[in-house]
Amino acid sequence: MSFWYTFSTYLLYPFASFFLFIRRLKKKEHPYRYVEKLGKTNKAREKGFLLWCHAASVGETMSILPLIENFEKNEKINKILITTITLSSSKILEKKFSQSNKIIHQFLPLDIPIFINSFLNHWTPNLSLFVDSEIWPNLISQIKKKKIPLLLVNGRITSKTFNRWKFLKNFSKKIFSKFDLCIAADQKTTEYLKILGASKIKYYGNLKFSDIGSKKEIKLDSALQKKILNRKIWCASSTHNSEEIFCAKTHLIIKKTFNDILTVIVPRHIDRSQKIKNELTLLNLNVVLYSNVDQINNSTDILLIDAYGETKKFYDISKCVFLGKSLIKARAEDGGQNPIEPSRLGCKIFHGPYVSNFEEVYKYLSSLNVAKEISGEEDLAQSIVEELNLNNEKDQQAIKKIENFGENTLNSVLEEIKVYTNN
Repeated sequence: MSFWYTFSTYLLYPFASFFLFIRRLKKKEHPYRYVEKLGKTNKAREKGFLLWCHAASVGETMSILPLIENFEKNEKINKILITTITLSSSKILEKKFSQSNKIIHQFLPLDIPIFINSFLNHWTPNLSLFVDSEIWPNLISQIKKKKIPLLLVNGRITSKTFNRWKFLKNFSKKIFSKFDLCIAADQKTTEYLKILGASKIKYYGNLKFSDIGSKKEIKLDSALQKKILNRKIWCASSTHNSEEIFCAKTHLIIKKTFNDILTVIVPRHIDRSQKIKNELTLLNLNVVLYSNVDQINNSTDILLIDAYGETKKFYDISKCVFLGKSLIKARAEDGGQNPIEPSRLGCKIFHGPYVSNFEEVYKYLSSLNVAKEISGEEDLAQSIVEELNLNNEKDQQAIKKIENFGENTLNSVLEEIKVYTNN
């Protein structure tokens, strides 16, 4: 299988430039930096210890920010190379580290031997960290051929992904055995990694609990805050198709108790916003898009967020949060969205029955009375009404426990990585 995978990627080589050019025309690639995916760069590899971290997209990038900030302070590390795949993740890193002389961002080359060899020969990293579930067979094989230490950090393998790899048992063992160390994000992944062929595995908890960004830059626009300050507010986040209707019906039930209730809906994919607005308007609800926030008034039922990067601001002002992708039975194998961010901001989290993606995290939060499974609109509405009736502050004790868990996880992971930076 290893031979056929590599062979097939060689066949893709003649079409790679055209493929990226088309994506660039569709604005899915950077207008000129897309050539980095062909293994090209105009940045020099300076002398000294170079740590390379690869995080595919926004979620993985955010999870390693606490690590990166610690690496910046480490005098033994001269440069930190961060590679990502998506445009959105590159924008986050550019904004976050634009003033740093120690951090370099590049797009990861396509997993084609010619491109990855060019990339590795140029950067010659002293240590490589892959985040979450980023597994690129050609790249991993070349890293090991060049005897570069390779670590999987905050590794997370879903049941769906595991079943695919398990089907290719010999291939998976050949790939996963190349990692010098795998630090798993949950116990399930620990077991999966053992079966897939990883030799050295450790588990301390999900690194996202240590997300230092959760409490930064989360203040809502003062004009909007003034408009909604005295209203009862709850938030539905990362919703998928059909879940917005569910939340709208929940809103109508809550409104029988709290006439001033404001429901904030943050769809997982904001390109659906206008469609969602049209659907909710048919329920005789007053729906305002965030991009037209000046239109919001006391009669607004639903504030529909059609912009990225705003979610934490609404977690900050909401006592209750419903997390989506948890009501769709067809997504049972990879259901659920990450509840760590709202939990760190003190929200009571409600979710449907399908949360296999973050099952262990939800169990931990449930043990702190932070997360609760709901069975339908009536159940969710009643739960939110009960929380709002308590009229108390967010649970500071639970917040502190979550913060301590995240800090301990971060310190343990840093200690493991430090072994490889000292060599």
